[in-house]
Amino acid sequence: MSKLKDKVAIITGANSGIGLATAKLFLNEGAKVVLAGRREEALTEASKELNGDFITVVADVAKEEDNKRLIKEAVAKYENIDILFLNAGIAPIMPTNDITSDHYNEVFDINVKGPMLATKEAIPHLNDGGSVLFTNSIVHQKGFDGFAVYSASKGALRAYARVLTSELKDRGIRVNSIAPGPIETPIYGKMNLPQEVVEEMGKGFAQSVPLGRFGTSEEVANTALFLASNEASYINGVELEVDGGLSQI
Repeated sequence: MSKLKDKVAIITGANSGIGLATAKLFLNEGAKVVLAGRREEALTEASKELNGDFITVVADVAKEEDNKRLIKEAVAKYENIDILFLNAGIAPIMPTNDITSDHYNEVFDINVKGPMLATKEAIPHLNDGGSVLFTNSIVHQKGFDGFAVYSASKGALRAYARVLTSELKDRGIRVNSIAPGPIETPIYGKMNLPQEVVEEMGKGFAQSVPLGRFGTSEEVANTALFLASNEASYINGVELEVDGGLSQI
């Protein structure tokens, strides 16, 4: 398997879920991978599941200095970057009437500011013909109660990706977004809700999906592999829904 042979990929939010599944797949396809995450312990644990040429970098994407250090360490190890997969994100629920400045700032710092700053730092080191990927969400296409700020952050990220697609066109760098629907990832355990509420919400999501189930991190990882590889050489500027059809009904 060598779809990404000797390509250098940076993946944020790589210690679990979609990020970790993608790191495994990219490594299996011959890539050299930089895994970034906020928690050193989680990165260390995730590393035990990996085989291949990789390094880990503890970095909080919400912090400008961490984004600078992430790119600096990646370049120090591998010189240049071919794939930048900005996957880190949070999705805390907050009804509109309860929204606070702290909630807004936390979500936008991680979901919007982080990817923008990481991209800024990476652009000088991205190889011409490279690939930038964002993990977005179908939430900005549909109105889910309690996700006002999260939806707004993903809408902002989509708008940014459109601009970036144009700004990088002269270098042949493709910019695409993946918009997952309900996916079995640890993010659902980070919504500050009781477990029984999360489980009931999950059942509701699954029932609303035409395929009748949650997706898996591996299915999203396969999409990231396709978009990052030469197989998607003429796909640029798109947002590809990976949601079992939920966004189409």
